[in-house]
Amino acid sequence: MPSAEVILVFFGTSLLLGIAPGPDNIFVLTQSAVYGVRAGLITTLGLVTGLCVHTTAVALGVAAIFQSSALAFTLLKAVGAAYLLYLAWLSFRAGALSARTPDAGGAGGPAFPGYAALYRRGILMNVTNPKVSLFFLAFLPQFCDPARGSLVVQVLILGALFMLATIVVFFSVAVLGGRLAFWLNRSPRSQMLVHRAAGLVFTGLAVMLIFTGR
Repeated sequence: MPSAEVILVFFGTSLLLGIAPGPDNIFVLTQSAVYGVRAGLITTLGLVTGLCVHTTAVALGVAAIFQSSALAFTLLKAVGAAYLLYLAWLSFRAGALSARTPDAGGAGGPAFPGYAALYRRGILMNVTNPKVSLFFLAFLPQFCDPARGSLVVQVLILGALFMLATIVVFFSVAVLGGRLAFWLNRSPRSQMLVHRAAGLVFTGLAVMLIFTGR
């Protein structure tokens, strides 16, 4: 069990990392701006579920495979980029629909994929980013002390604290995005623009992921 001092330092550091602009909080912001604050909250829960996978992988040593195997890293990166491009295509298509039908872009319209789909998007967005596993592999052990018991348990505890910090920050981002959605969904033109902006964001994230290195 990590000491209280380590827990406080780790949690504070995790909050700062969550605030720093990155693919996940941008993803939450775009989903909230397009579909509303609840959509951002559900997306956040999906991302945190993905963090459970990464935490477990680090605790069991699986993440080391992506650090040592260029093929495994490249394959997972390709899957993640392809999924982001698929989301970009969905966003551009929703923008075109909003331009043709006045009510299509609202949270209750046909462009809304449903909360289950948003939850799955959050999971896939996080799990298919191998950089998260490598980050956890480098970050979490720094706060572990073999003298304080099982390293696996300590990694799991720290991973849970990181998820809590992520929820705090990303829920705040979702609320901000939800406020934007209230104004952006008032007209078909603004709906079209926000869907297209989301499509550009997803495309940019895919390109960044493709060219990222280990």
